[in-house]
Amino acid sequence: MQAGTSADGPAAPALVWERYADPGRWAGWAPQIRRVETAATRIAPGVTGRVHGPLGVRVAFTVTAVDEAARTWAWDVTAGPLRLHLCHGVEADGHSWLTIDGPAPVVVAYLPVARTALRRLVRASSAADP
Repeated sequence: MQAGTSADGPAAPALVWERYADPGRWAGWAPQIRRVETAATRIAPGVTGRVHGPLGVRVAFTVTAVDEAARTWAWDVTAGPLRLHLCHGVEADGHSWLTIDGPAPVVVAYLPVARTALRRLVRASSAADP
């Protein structure tokens, strides 16, 4: 199943992109992320790592595509046999979007969490900012 969500907010598109591009910032705007393990300081195709969530949930990830100029990126997230493919983007007007592709029950359950994260991503200020 594929589904999507989006959000608009006052943060400048360049700032929103930087919040995406630096895995060290993810926990500052995504409530489902407690911390990120990766050697990378910036997303790029082939970057791998692990996201730690609440209740000891850990998922592995691989960044599959990044287009800095278009401010889009994609990654695969796996937890055991479950796999999600997520695509993210930031438009020139600040509109940010996400599509999720995976098993229907997981996509449906994750969509409200993703929507909350996107709303926090586009805020004027965030705990993710230095």
